[in-house]
Amino acid sequence: MRSPLDRLRHALSFEIIALLIVIPLGSAVFHMPAHAIGVVTIVSATLATVWNFAYNYAFDRALRRLCGTTVKTLRIRIVHAVSFEGGLLIVLMPFIAWYLGISLGAAFVMDLSFALFYLVYAFGFNWLYDLVFPPPDARTSRAGLTQTR
Repeated sequence: MRSPLDRLRHALSFEIIALLIVIPLGSAVFHMPAHAIGVVTIVSATLATVWNFAYNYAFDRALRRLCGTTVKTLRIRIVHAVSFEGGLLIVLMPFIAWYLGISLGAAFVMDLSFALFYLVYAFGFNWLYDLVFPPPDARTSRAGLTQTR
């Protein structure tokens, strides 16, 4: 399993890179000032960072208990990304509606748009992160494969 410091690096790098992409993109797509989208995304990113840390810790514990490893298959990565974004969608929608002064319906569309972006982004980011910083289980299994050949 990943260490707390590795989880912190993961969560912070995930959110910082996402903010650099989503603020200008959200401002252009929703025709809102960058500062308004910036506040929404920064508050959302802060909440998402806490959610990211807790969710990934709980997901890996459950995965290890159910499968005996934290190595993620393609199917598990899809479940991981969809369930992460679904939970976050429920938490963020009321804040977006309140802060931007828009209806819950409009906030739902905006939140869903951000969630779809983050769904694709999370899948790609987490895959690349595991390649650059392999989890301990993956390093052990790779070492075992190398030794048996």
